[in-house]
Amino acid sequence: MRTQIFFASTLYGAATLAAAIDAGKFTSGLPDGTPRSDRRLLLVSNNAANPETTPSLDTMPGFERLRDRFDRVLSWNEAIDPFHPGGWSPRADDVPMLEKYLRLLWGLGDDEVELVVESIQVEPALAVARLFPDSPLEVYADGLMSYGPTRNKLDPLVGSRVRRLLHLDLLPGLEPLLLTEFGVQSEVVPTDAFTSVLAELAQDVPPSVTSVPKGGALLLGQYMSALEILTHEEEEQLHVRMLRGAARLGHTSVVFKPHPVAPARFSRALEKEAGELGVELRVLNTPVLAEVLYEQMRPDLVVGCFSTALLTAASFYGLPVARTGTGLLLERLTPYQNSNRVPVTLVDALLPDVAEERGDGEGPETGPGSWRIPEAAEIERQLTGLLRTVGFCMQPEILPGVRGEAERYLSANLNSRTLRYFKRRRLTALVLPGGWTRQFAFLRRRPTVRRAARRVRALKRAALG
Repeated sequence: MRTQIFFASTLYGAATLAAAIDAGKFTSGLPDGTPRSDRRLLLVSNNAANPETTPSLDTMPGFERLRDRFDRVLSWNEAIDPFHPGGWSPRADDVPMLEKYLRLLWGLGDDEVELVVESIQVEPALAVARLFPDSPLEVYADGLMSYGPTRNKLDPLVGSRVRRLLHLDLLPGLEPLLLTEFGVQSEVVPTDAFTSVLAELAQDVPPSVTSVPKGGALLLGQYMSALEILTHEEEEQLHVRMLRGAARLGHTSVVFKPHPVAPARFSRALEKEAGELGVELRVLNTPVLAEVLYEQMRPDLVVGCFSTALLTAASFYGLPVARTGTGLLLERLTPYQNSNRVPVTLVDALLPDVAEERGDGEGPETGPGSWRIPEAAEIERQLTGLLRTVGFCMQPEILPGVRGEAERYLSANLNSRTLRYFKRRRLTALVLPGGWTRQFAFLRRRPTVRRAARRVRALKRAALG
């Protein structure tokens, strides 16, 4: 028996898997002509801070439309209870015993197991991969982070087992950096298969969604204060700027989709501002995918910060999109290696600011949401060099072969606009163009500085000796 185990923690991820299955990505035969698998199992993980009070993806509206792609649905939370999925990893000595436990629990017997997981570099997907050490791996990416480098240095015993990376074509023409250090090739999940799955999900939405007015502007909340990137007050003001930008473009009907666990105060601040602007605001607290709203309301404009949903709106649905707040986030994200940096960078570089007056005919001020995503060749020209340079600066030890490209890009393109994507201290530490090395090279020739450096080194040697 061959069994495929698909791991998912979000409905968006499960929809991506369903689209890949529908497109035949997991059904082609093996080299000897045998089928890829005899059965498919969906392993669901609830990674919420309090999973006991947060609905799992298999209980969300629309999931039943996906269930028939799998023979069974399993719960990772139940398998490792009472541990939390995001904080538990097996000890190396316990792996053989735990693999036997899972095979017994899930009725796998001696099956040959293939794993298809998300976010392989962190728990819980990494824990699942470690518990089946002889199983080949495939990774699917359900967001913009796949375009960035692998977040952490991955154990070669895991990374070398990855056969391919499946990803949505959010930015046609741009190649992901994820897992390239292991020579993993990326493969696109067909857009039409994904949008077809989303159309299925849209058939089971509750009345609170079907009653949303058509057209208008859709604002996407993300709840970044929970990640301590912004304060609650700053995030409130970010949402208010979204509303003001939409109103400036002539939208009098606005829907706000807050993050499912965001506090109610965010909505109250928007309601107050909407009253002052004369805008009809509707707050949609129903836990549905933003893409389901695209199917239902076909908004005239989608506004967000750096959500992946901005790119699905533009690339998959042809909807006008705009951003706000990315400049502040580029300053706030710490450390520089923060995995949110690539999504923020891509959105900032490609999409117009909803609150910004521009005169080049490309911004949203040319009409209520007239901007749309460029062609693949233009995206590749605009973003490839920037993406690979930012990726190298984030993870130079993982992507050492990209140094030459990064040096050439910075030498030719570093200016007042592109400097926002880099930190002088980071460029200096990596000895890259744009750092402070040359500007302060004269200090190395100062006798006082050299004496101080020798004293520091002597003290360090004495402390270590």
